[in-house]
Amino acid sequence: MSGFFSSLFKKEVSVLGVDIGSSAIKIVQIKKKRGKAVLETYGELTLGPYGGIEVGRSVALPQEKQIEAIKDILREAKTTTLQCGASLPLTSSLITFITIPPVPEKQIGDVVMIEARKYIPVPLDEVFLDYSIIPREEAFSADGNEEKKTSENQEILVVAIHNQYLNEYQSIMTGSALEPVFYEIEIFSAIRAVADHGIATVMLIDMGARATKLYIVERGVLRASHIINKGSQDITLALSKALSISPESAESLKRTKGLKGGPEYRELTEIITVNLDYIFYEANATLLNYQKKYEKNVGRVFLTGGGVLLKGFIDLAKISFQTDVAYADPFSKLETPAFLGEELAAAGPEFAVAIGAALRCLAEANQ
Repeated sequence: MSGFFSSLFKKEVSVLGVDIGSSAIKIVQIKKKRGKAVLETYGELTLGPYGGIEVGRSVALPQEKQIEAIKDILREAKTTTLQCGASLPLTSSLITFITIPPVPEKQIGDVVMIEARKYIPVPLDEVFLDYSIIPREEAFSADGNEEKKTSENQEILVVAIHNQYLNEYQSIMTGSALEPVFYEIEIFSAIRAVADHGIATVMLIDMGARATKLYIVERGVLRASHIINKGSQDITLALSKALSISPESAESLKRTKGLKGGPEYRELTEIITVNLDYIFYEANATLLNYQKKYEKNVGRVFLTGGGVLLKGFIDLAKISFQTDVAYADPFSKLETPAFLGEELAAAGPEFAVAIGAALRCLAEANQ
């Protein structure tokens, strides 16, 4: 009975999810109330102006400017906690899949370290290395429960991040007075916020300013990833050059018209389409490789990142992929005010990573 009363009067803990992207910072503050994750506040801050360039552009800021921007967004969003989960960009890490022979579970770590040397181009003592075991498909029984089998080779997901990058990131967090409970690669935050643990295989397309990331997920587990070095700012710069207008004007035109400008904006539509066709071609190649390797089809494509909010993007994506395509709705994982429903649904694709980090932080805070 004492345990019941201690949990009943347990203080509600608020946590943050922090996503520092190449062109913007997104933060989400949530808490657990009556067993549900509740949205308290959220915010987004573009980083271009801190580097003296246009909104929407990718920018490499010095630490002091990043700290200034984080403090500004925390103040503007009126956050009330410093405890957070922080995402790291996929480009800062090395993610690979390796196959190891059947060994006792307690020896897996040692075998992974030996095999990882073949894929990581720097000494292992210079990186933080983590791994997870990919469940075998046949390891799932008819009722969905896992069954242990150790007679076959085991596929392992390996993640490595250079210690120097982690130290620099920690300096930014310390300078901002934030208290990270963990760091994780953005890919895993996004998966947590978007992909359910059902049996269907799905692909996430995360289009940022500098790059577009592709993730294929099965049973909530990452199975493949790919980075396309083309993002939303490439469309802006292509428009600026072709139409002989400033990048600022090109960004505004892209946001207001997109692919929905009509006949009078035919050249705009053509330039955007050419750039998106390249991204979709790469994405379809990734899908084809996955399908050939595992003999499975991807049943649905989720769109995340600010770049996918371009008007007409989803219509072109549906034509390209010939499958179900939908905008990610990570705010649906939270209890939110009803009057913000439409606004949050529209903003959802941009906040997938921040929400995913916040959800993990909340779960760990309430253990």
